[in-house]
Amino acid sequence: MDPFPDDWVTAAVLVAHPDDPEWGCAAAVAKWTATGKVVRYFIASRGEAGIPSLSPVETARIRDSEQRRAAAIVGVDEVHFGDHPDGRIRATEGLRRDIGDWLDVMRPDVAVTEFGGAQWAPGQPNHRDHIEFFDAVRDAYDRMTHPPRWLFAVGPDGTHAEVVDGFLDVAAQAIGAHARYLRELEPDLPVADHARRVVDATIGHDDAGARIVTFRQHRPAPS
Repeated sequence: MDPFPDDWVTAAVLVAHPDDPEWGCAAAVAKWTATGKVVRYFIASRGEAGIPSLSPVETARIRDSEQRRAAAIVGVDEVHFGDHPDGRIRATEGLRRDIGDWLDVMRPDVAVTEFGGAQWAPGQPNHRDHIEFFDAVRDAYDRMTHPPRWLFAVGPDGTHAEVVDGFLDVAAQAIGAHARYLRELEPDLPVADHARRVVDATIGHDDAGARIVTFRQHRPAPS
């Protein structure tokens, strides 16, 4: 894999739900902001379906707060939430337009979104919201007159990697900021242990043993 580009100043991370940035690229974002780069988040939904034991309104309030706290931990000050329905995100014209309009205003050098393949690995299906959201981001990008220089998706089958040694602890802290959501997923597992498990599962190693976040370049299409 090639190193992730570093000749840029601003990035946009676009995802379907609160917590999606942390499950994918929090360590990379922390590294980027630590070097003075500016990263902004676009989150299509407020995660209102993520805590079934609470009402959608209360869940959205909690998940909004937890996501802003997680973003701040990795140096992200701007978080934009859309109002697309959690659990029913589709690559609609409205979603494409919202993504494209936001990118037109933000004008990032690089856009990063989430994995849109059918399976993370054999027997590990991807969430339909993620697949549909990736399709919407790609379509919105392709319609833009002045798109970002690159479009990447974080996840498997990477073409590029960002070495994140030294940023695993802050990534775990960002994941742990989603404390109420994590307790809903696994009530008997301490939040800190859950967060560390996510880090270990989502951040790989290169051949030299360095910890890496992997990205697949989608635009411009690799030659």
